[in-house]
Amino acid sequence: MVVIRLARGGAKKRPFFNIVAADSRNRRDGRFIERVGYYNPVAAESEVGLSINAERLAYWKQNGAQLSPTVERLVKQHAKAAA
Repeated sequence: MVVIRLARGGAKKRPFFNIVAADSRNRRDGRFIERVGYYNPVAAESEVGLSINAERLAYWKQNGAQLSPTVERLVKQHAKAAA
């Protein structure tokens, strides 16, 4: 099953997350199919903290991908900020 989830990157105490479409059997930070966006929880005010490619997200959801609870919350937050 394909799942859209966060893959952690960044340095110690400076997290950075890629929003990726991955096979659910792969490790959290392991192999993924496609990068759909990113989330930077410690972004400065001048930086973009959340970016999601809505077209690709819709494509994966249409093809049966499941969103993790955290990604679902971030997608709602992104839609509210865009509106």
